[in-house]
Amino acid sequence: MIKAILFDLDDTLLWDSKSIEEAFKATCNYAYSKAGTDPKALESSVREAARELYASYDTYEFTQNIGINPFEGLWGDFLDDHDERFLKLKEIVPAYRKKAWTIGLQTLGIQDSVLGEELSEKFRQERNQRPYVYEDTFRVLQELNGKYQLLLLTNGSPHLQNTKLDKTPELLPYFQEVIISGEVGKGKPDRAMFEHALERLQLQKEEVIMVGDNLNTDILGASNMGITTIWINRRGQTPQQVVPDYEAKELHEVIHIVKNVL
Repeated sequence: MIKAILFDLDDTLLWDSKSIEEAFKATCNYAYSKAGTDPKALESSVREAARELYASYDTYEFTQNIGINPFEGLWGDFLDDHDERFLKLKEIVPAYRKKAWTIGLQTLGIQDSVLGEELSEKFRQERNQRPYVYEDTFRVLQELNGKYQLLLLTNGSPHLQNTKLDKTPELLPYFQEVIISGEVGKGKPDRAMFEHALERLQLQKEEVIMVGDNLNTDILGASNMGITTIWINRRGQTPQQVVPDYEAKELHEVIHIVKNVL
């Protein structure tokens, strides 16, 4: 019997990828007004520069393990002080942000580090102002609330993930527990995250299900633990090595699966 549902946060409940896209769009349009750069070309070059730079730092393996991506590095503060690796990340990101945008401009023939720094701050502001929640998120949580224990299981920096939750305060009251990988020291798909969740809930693996959008973290990790999975596949992808137990095109389909199938 299912007693609890584990929910991923980013791109499952919160539309994080849209927040990033819209922040890029606003910042690159601003750059066009200042320097005449093509907005789409600038976004592409900054994204590429950010990925390459991010992978060059000593903190890369750590950020990979707990699930902090390059674009979160472009706006997050990482004020976590419980782990020296977060302190190192906090020191790195100001220069990283400026460099990513400056290299992006250079790729398009603009040599202007002052503008690069201005754009890096502009992007942070724009992303902070753009929290997006999927239109069916609250309907689903409201329907499941009280019938099941709900636990939020998210990869990332505790400070950054809590910043996202602070910007959507209606979300948090639905959850009995919140587990963030940066607090655990390992991220999904590592067993530690799921073991931590079961321990917090005082439940067995057969009594919970995992709902998430990422096959390689949410679904793989839960499957390896023997936890039933529901994959939110909004982009119509075809699973390859990792196969979920159930698949939903939209979040609201989870209600039907939980009520009528499981």
